Amino acid sequence: MGRRRRRGREVNGILLLDKPLGISSNHALQRIKRLFDAQKAGHTGSLDPLATGLLPLCLGYTTKFSAFLLDADKHYRVRVRLGETTETADAEGEVIATAPVDDVTEARVRTVMEGFVGLIEQLPPMYSAVKHEGQRLYKLAREGKEVERTPRAIHIHSLELVEFALPEIELDVHCSKGTYVRTLAEDIGKQLGCGGHVAALRRTGVGPYLEGETAFVTLAEIEAQAEEQGAESLDARLLPLESTLGHCPAVRLSANSAFYLGQGQPVLVPQAPTEGLVRLYDVSDHFLGVGEILDDGRVQPKRLI
Repeated sequence: MGRRRRRGREVNGILLLDKPLGISSNHALQRIKRLFDAQKAGHTGSLDPLATGLLPLCLGYTTKFSAFLLDADKHYRVRVRLGETTETADAEGEVIATAPVDDVTEARVRTVMEGFVGLIEQLPPMYSAVKHEGQRLYKLAREGKEVERTPRAIHIHSLELVEFALPEIELDVHCSKGTYVRTLAEDIGKQLGCGGHVAALRRTGVGPYLEGETAFVTLAEIEAQAEEQGAESLDARLLPLESTLGHCPAVRLSANSAFYLGQGQPVLVPQAPTEGLVRLYDVSDHFLGVGEILDDGRVQPKRLI
């Protein structure tokens, strides 16, 4: 029996989608995949339906490299409503506690925020995709169950107060992967003594892609272009894989080195960096993938196209 032929076009690249409010990341991904008529597509870390903003989508062979964006730092703009605690820590959940915000001052907010900057531990919320004994926490939460969770180490690189307009405050957050902004908002509310939840959330950056520096594309723009000009016209919207790895130095390999590295063997490359990840190119300047410098100076393949 012959191999089943994949449906769709072979399309490769990264789309910086500005996810709209009210749809899941997977729903957005499937719509983009259909519009591009792409054989293969994947996202790099989901956004809640109530969140908007950057959702990088990988098409074709770039899906092999999605972990580099999944592990990257994230940037968010979040509006926190103080004085109300909800069961989900966002506006979707039922309000379970209220408290006055009369004694909350801008100075107090700034002081509390300082305590969350740096390396901290954060307890994953029950309404999250974290698994407990094989089941997603949000499924257990919907059944009215609460289980013990293990705190996780995260890094809040910066936390800035953008607007103070009680009962709401607006924050800019630059954080490591694995950060729950809902939990951060709830914990700030607890420290202020009044509680709080996320009223609105927008992801403004992932890794090297930042709003204002890189153009995001909306689902409406893609749909309109696909209808007017066809799926193939959308390819011009894609960024090359190398744009994700621009912070990694480039290493060019000889024909022999490229061959052995392609077989999974580490190779010695003159004048290569002494540590970290590198972008790999052959003698014709074709991108091969990502390598890692070993302790002995050799370049080891980490992820190849």
